Amino acid sequence: MSSENIPLNIRKTIQRLVLWILLYLVITALILTTIPSLIPQVKPVIDAYATYISIGLSLFFGYMIIKAFSDLVYWMLRVKHPHSTAAAVRSLFTILGIGALAAGIAGGTAGGAAGVALGGFIGMVIGFATQQVLGQAIAGLFVLLVRPIRIGDKVNVAGEAGIVEDISTLFTVIRKEDNSLALIPNNMLIGSKIYILERAK
Repeated sequence: MSSENIPLNIRKTIQRLVLWILLYLVITALILTTIPSLIPQVKPVIDAYATYISIGLSLFFGYMIIKAFSDLVYWMLRVKHPHSTAAAVRSLFTILGIGALAAGIAGGTAGGAAGVALGGFIGMVIGFATQQVLGQAIAGLFVLLVRPIRIGDKVNVAGEAGIVEDISTLFTVIRKEDNSLALIPNNMLIGSKIYILERAK
């Protein structure tokens, strides 16, 4: 991807983010306020299901807004960082955004102190459930940003020796001398000694 296209993609992503926010506000106001005032016959039905309609709209538009925001973060990082680093940060923002959305909706549905407690509980459950993945993703982000090793380096890490073939959000791929691939979780990579036997040219 040429660097000239990055500002264009940033503008398009900002437009998409603003569009999803506006659509959410307009459609929510239309369904919950305007239509019941214009058509009194549907008001009892909408009032009875208002909570479920709000949750459905919040889930759909919330996901689209999170996705657009994560894409914006990706394109802003692409100005200075390679695709792999920007994609790792985008994935992290998406996971955290979905967790926050779920906790917020659960908390808002319960309301008051119960809502705060329920939202906090759901946030803890999501945090514990994704702890391993998030730990690896953050470690992968660290590896991608700091770059203690690079693709093509001959290394010995986490007891595996070989040439670094790929560094992704969750795993670093090492091609060993017998031509087999070792996928090392990035949190193991961060937590162990790294021996760089030969730097890539």
